[in-house]
Amino acid sequence: MSSELPISEDDLAALATQFFAAGFRPGNDSPPQSVPPAPRGSVPDTTSASSIATTAAGLGTRPAVTGGYSPTAFAHFAIPTGIVPTIPGVLASPAPAVPSAPNDSFAAAVPALVFEPVPRVSYSHEIFDVHAIRADFPILRETVNGKPLIWFDNAATTQKPQAVIDRLAYFYAHENSNIHRAAHELAARATDAYEEARDTVRRFIGAPKSENIIFVRGTTEAINLVAQSWGAKNLEPGDEIVITHLEHHANIVPWQMISKKTGAVLKVAPVDDAGNLLLQEFEELLGPRTKLVSATQVSNALGTVNPVEKIVAMAHRYGARVLIDGAQSIPHIAVDVSKTGADFFVFSGHKIFGPTGIGVVYMTDEVMAETPPWQGGGNMIADVTIERSIFQGPPNKYEAGTGNIADAVGLGEAIRYVEKVGIDRIAAYEHALLEYATPRLAAIPGVRLIGTADEKASVLSFVLAGHEPIEVGKALNAEGIAVRAGHHCAQPILRRMGVEQTVRPSFAFYNTFDEIDVFLDAVRRIADGGPPPGPISDRGAGRHGCGG
Repeated sequence: MSSELPISEDDLAALATQFFAAGFRPGNDSPPQSVPPAPRGSVPDTTSASSIATTAAGLGTRPAVTGGYSPTAFAHFAIPTGIVPTIPGVLASPAPAVPSAPNDSFAAAVPALVFEPVPRVSYSHEIFDVHAIRADFPILRETVNGKPLIWFDNAATTQKPQAVIDRLAYFYAHENSNIHRAAHELAARATDAYEEARDTVRRFIGAPKSENIIFVRGTTEAINLVAQSWGAKNLEPGDEIVITHLEHHANIVPWQMISKKTGAVLKVAPVDDAGNLLLQEFEELLGPRTKLVSATQVSNALGTVNPVEKIVAMAHRYGARVLIDGAQSIPHIAVDVSKTGADFFVFSGHKIFGPTGIGVVYMTDEVMAETPPWQGGGNMIADVTIERSIFQGPPNKYEAGTGNIADAVGLGEAIRYVEKVGIDRIAAYEHALLEYATPRLAAIPGVRLIGTADEKASVLSFVLAGHEPIEVGKALNAEGIAVRAGHHCAQPILRRMGVEQTVRPSFAFYNTFDEIDVFLDAVRRIADGGPPPGPISDRGAGRHGCGG
């Protein structure tokens, strides 16, 4: 055993036992495309070679993002007050809060401010090693304008772990075929991989069976499917659809379109000045004509977490169906559709570290019986004559044509990756990031936070006096910091808050407290009148700054 290893042999043996007990297994480090083609039903678990699994097997040899493992290399992870100081591979144990300020320059610049300590991250078993996580995401080693990339645009899209990238490559190298009904081997492999992904989604969101899971292109297409299929069949003139003021355009425009087509009436539940949904006013909108409630679980613009179980229960009391938009909740908090009771649940794969162009509609058996096929074509039919068509049962009848097979497989791999990390641990860590960043950002002169709801996911939205949001976004880009600046395809809620656009940093479980410090220092310099040095590009800014 190398004398440079920061823990003893006994501790390492105990760590390995904990990893194996938790279901982690070290795997072969060779990429999946280098192994022989897998037989049907035996898709390789590419995440087994990720750093999550190999932390136990390769501790002390696998380099971290900024260097090898050592007690000092991870000191900055333990800096925020209340976070248990740890060394990778050593179980966290109760320890006194670290008394030093998280950022000495910040403490000196604002000596009068006293911040609440960051909440302690709950470690129920092995530690959450953010640097091992970061090593799994190759794009995080990129530089922008000569600076290390800081990806704070996670609400728009998330980055992909190597396991997902490898799984896509493996599919195209060894399994690529159209699915279902072919007699050859590759079709069987592709079908197995596709249906395994469907079952992975089912397990992750707590659906009762795989037939309740429908693959689409993303959340937008998912909501349009429900609106144009369920809505066109079940809505009549005078029927009511209730949404909230917090919605993304994708959960507004389809309901406007179907209301115009059917004569239904669209109603909007209000929020308070902090961005909390007003539940009493929401319930007052419900009545015997309410046919559908469609609400986001987490606001993409403000980060507000809506009480979806209460929303569903209220709507069901009036006999209404409920759609929950989970695009922003799926990567951050545990989702259990059986517990929430929603009739429809929708999300996008690229929000949860999977590929773009793939998404999910969950439907209960009851609403499937009320929802005809949306599109017609191949794959979704049982028999066709010139005079009539007989459709397959769900989910096939909602998946006309050749679907996005490879990216569905990639989504399944992304979910398995998240499962191995643990969604509850992800939620706890991200909450600590948000609790750390929020008061420090608010303390910068000229900053106004937009959206301060009681319950929030890892989204911050703000404006800076004297600076347009796009200007701030460009200046941050000069420092290698990627944030979204614009209206975020959520114009109604921003206007409710009195602004047209905001700057929106949004966090994921691979972000660090150090990155937040770099971001805060950059915003402080912009507020002081001097944008960070370096090139400022208009590329990618767009006219409207939507991005989800």
